[in-house]
Amino acid sequence: MAPAVQLRTAVALAGRFPALAGVDLSVAFGEVVVVVGPNGAGKTSLLRACAGLMPVTSGEAVVLGCDLRVDQAAVRHQVGLLGHAAPLYDELTAAENVRFAVRALGLPAATAKPALERLGLVGRLARTPVGRLSAGQRRRVALAALVARAPELWLLDEPHAGLDAAGRRLLAELINEAVAAGTCVLLSSHEPDLTVPLADRVVTMAGGRMAAEQRGGRRAPLAALGAEDTHVA
Repeated sequence: MAPAVQLRTAVALAGRFPALAGVDLSVAFGEVVVVVGPNGAGKTSLLRACAGLMPVTSGEAVVLGCDLRVDQAAVRHQVGLLGHAAPLYDELTAAENVRFAVRALGLPAATAKPALERLGLVGRLARTPVGRLSAGQRRRVALAALVARAPELWLLDEPHAGLDAAGRRLLAELINEAVAAGTCVLLSSHEPDLTVPLADRVVTMAGGRMAAEQRGGRRAPLAALGAEDTHVA
């Protein structure tokens, strides 16, 4: 089976700046890859490029069978990107936001209900306009929309931000359930203590390139990784 993500010497420009400066990365279905590195390393640009939101100007970039050099928009309905600012509508309730997200893909509105329940967005919370929710509750709404859409590729940018301990545990469960079903997850993070245990591989970015790679906690006990392996500048 072909990889879900295949990048070879991929270059993407933000204006004239090479946000990705020759990235080589392969991600298989059913795999969790965590991307770490300092601010400006290219982590968010990598996720946006894989989501078809940043054009790859040279090299090879094939995501879920879509050649992003030919048509970067073709992959957008097959991936789920959870960024720093989730695309939520403050005037809509939590339930309405999730139903809107699934209907936008032509999915039945009924698929929203189990996702809302899985994220604990029931009763009053489900009926509350998103603009009145806390940051953690808004994050749960965004995650519910992602779960309801069931994309083949999850692209998560600092997904633990705003979540409390219970929310972080639930996120770990959702990721494990998704990859068990064959989904792949590409996740960027500054919190290796939370993400390395979930990862099959951990790759380090620097200067828009992949600088290093190591096994994640799903492949090796955390104790075997050593303190230096989980440090992020």
